[in-house]
Amino acid sequence: MVRLGGAASAPYIEVFRGLQEYFRRQGIDLDWVLYSDYDALVDAFVNKEIDLAWNGPLAYVKIKRRLSDPCKVVAMRDVDVNYITHFVTLPDSGITAVEDLMGKRFAFGSRGSIEAGVLAYHFLKESGIDPERDLSSFTFNEERNPADASGDSGKFVSDEHDVIERVRSGEYDAGAVCQRSLARLEDSGTIPKGSVRIFWSSPGYSHCCFTAQGDMDDELARKITEAFLSVDFSEAVGKAVLDGEGCGAFVPGTTKGWEALEKIALEEGLV
Repeated sequence: MVRLGGAASAPYIEVFRGLQEYFRRQGIDLDWVLYSDYDALVDAFVNKEIDLAWNGPLAYVKIKRRLSDPCKVVAMRDVDVNYITHFVTLPDSGITAVEDLMGKRFAFGSRGSIEAGVLAYHFLKESGIDPERDLSSFTFNEERNPADASGDSGKFVSDEHDVIERVRSGEYDAGAVCQRSLARLEDSGTIPKGSVRIFWSSPGYSHCCFTAQGDMDDELARKITEAFLSVDFSEAVGKAVLDGEGCGAFVPGTTKGWEALEKIALEEGLV
């Protein structure tokens, strides 16, 4: 029996049930459990209560650093490979490069957001703009929308959607969003295509992954990867899994692409 753990999320119930079917086809019995948050998931994996973990990027880094035996990245969503953070502004803005942000107003996503918060702040500093020194103002989503942080808001707008709307309204001169969120908001018609302009893009990085115990038998790890790769969008059960994960397919995992996040996590005391 292989035990898969994830941080509690309603869609995961259907997703994990669907994965049970694909694992069964590979001759693998799969059970799963949901934890209250990623820290609980990390503890469960490190304590070997589970064999597989569906990790966010910071959770993966925490596991990697807590274990002497390297964990195995057995699969990822196609959207989690070469993840990119964009800096956006209005189409007619005079901002064409990062250095043009000097003295401007900048909106980040949530403080805990890897793509629009943690890494975005780091990428801005790395590109030559120190938010504390060089911007006239900057905020994270929690400061702009305190009700969202407390859970009292009657209308939920994602942190990156909020960034775009603040830029579109002229309240902020520029902001940080990830490639995936921008495409999703435009494709769904939530925001008009071309309503913001990308003026800087980060190097690609890895985002989320399915992680296996380092001492897992190599053949079992291979079969688990094959189970993920076999999830088929043309089948009802496969479509439910992939729709639930917001992706088009699962792909083989990679241990590359977390370097920047690990460096920042160490600097900021996140691990």
